[in-house]
Amino acid sequence: MPITREHFYIGGQWVAARGEDRIEVTDSSTGQPWASIPAGCAADAEAAIAAARAAFAEWSRTPVSARAAAIGRIAAGFEARSAELADAIAHEVGMPLRMATRVQVGGPLWHWRHYAGMAESFPWESRVGNSLVVREAAGVVGAITPWNFPLNQITLKVAPALLAGCTVVLKPSEVAPINAFLLAEIIDAAGLPPGVFNLVCGYGPEVGEVLARDARVDMVSFTGSTAAGRRVAEVAAGTVKRVALELGGKSAAVVLADADLAAAVRATVSSCLLNSGQTCSAHTRLVVPRARVDEAATLAAAAMAGMNVGPALAAGSKLGPLVSAAQRGRVRNHIRRALAEGARLVCGGVEAPAGLPEECAEGYFVAPTVLVCEHSDAAIAQEEVFGPVLVILPHNGEDDAVRIANDSLYGLGGAVWAGSDEHAIAVARRIRSGQIDINGGPYNPLAPFGGMRQSGLGREGGHYGLEEFLEYKALQLRQG
Repeated sequence: MPITREHFYIGGQWVAARGEDRIEVTDSSTGQPWASIPAGCAADAEAAIAAARAAFAEWSRTPVSARAAAIGRIAAGFEARSAELADAIAHEVGMPLRMATRVQVGGPLWHWRHYAGMAESFPWESRVGNSLVVREAAGVVGAITPWNFPLNQITLKVAPALLAGCTVVLKPSEVAPINAFLLAEIIDAAGLPPGVFNLVCGYGPEVGEVLARDARVDMVSFTGSTAAGRRVAEVAAGTVKRVALELGGKSAAVVLADADLAAAVRATVSSCLLNSGQTCSAHTRLVVPRARVDEAATLAAAAMAGMNVGPALAAGSKLGPLVSAAQRGRVRNHIRRALAEGARLVCGGVEAPAGLPEECAEGYFVAPTVLVCEHSDAAIAQEEVFGPVLVILPHNGEDDAVRIANDSLYGLGGAVWAGSDEHAIAVARRIRSGQIDINGGPYNPLAPFGGMRQSGLGREGGHYGLEEFLEYKALQLRQG
């Protein structure tokens, strides 16, 4: 029987949704109904905002040590229910269970623990001349989060916001919401004061825009598509509230002439296929010397062939389905358009992957795909596909490679591969992007995560993520 949820978490209680509509959630591997939740309405969002507003004064004055202790209790509850959280995400999102346990749950758990331990070391106030500069909570935060890494993006907003002294109204993605309900249960068990954290689900126009518009919300933190982010910023501008946006990407892995091509291709394919390509910072453009395009294509196809595609709960699956039928359709349309516009298909394509079990016939699978494209201004080289699709682009030297990397509306992730780190760093400094891997340098959760240009505003992770939820106040002290 599908999981059924009837209540939202508002003001420290589970309360019945005010609207009558429902949202059906499917299992990504089978396409079958898996859960059902209420479709929130404006009245639900307004009730949650009122609860968060009422709780803010007391919570923001609560000693930071007590706020940190509460986050520590959440981390402990999160760890105790890790298996349940991973199972939910494997069903909703489609990431294979083993990977979901490590990435989709293990990553957020690390961040909850990190923010619980940050309170003592963070510079909450400092002296500047005759001024005492203090850091205060930004206020009531509306957190609007996506479906691709749902718990991670929730955590990177809610954990630092709570530590900062903010109160929160969370609207998770309606596509993958059950993990957020489980987190709300964990937060409830941690004993936060009523209204400090609130959960309301629903669609963007009915719930998300209320959070962005309402004057009682001081800040909105949004992760999602660039188009939706523009709308959030537009609506939020009416009350001049603070806005943080983590949006799309079309990240380039630049391979220079002196690089180890085989290592670069292996790492780029791994990045491109993480979460079946449903990763905003995925390296989806492989920019290689023109003379080595065919070699790179052969290497990429071999790496793709090693990714066993299957249902999320199957032990041998390395790559799962996409999140929904709509997403599968969008990705296949991108591939069709690229082929129609002259791209060369190396492997994959629009047909379903071979060898899927019968119960996955209606699942949302797309074959890992490699395309070679001559022109960096082609749609497949410009638009975010959000699926397991890698496009290989030729460059005519270092300056041309930098041009191609910067030839995008986005600036979120990327990589540079060269014969030395010094060479790679010199080129990386010329690329307009928020994070760039140097010769395969690993992800660092303490570093700032976020983008330039239309990849967004603000940063998440580490102390940079905490600073997003704080305001400066200068107290001018008497001298003498």
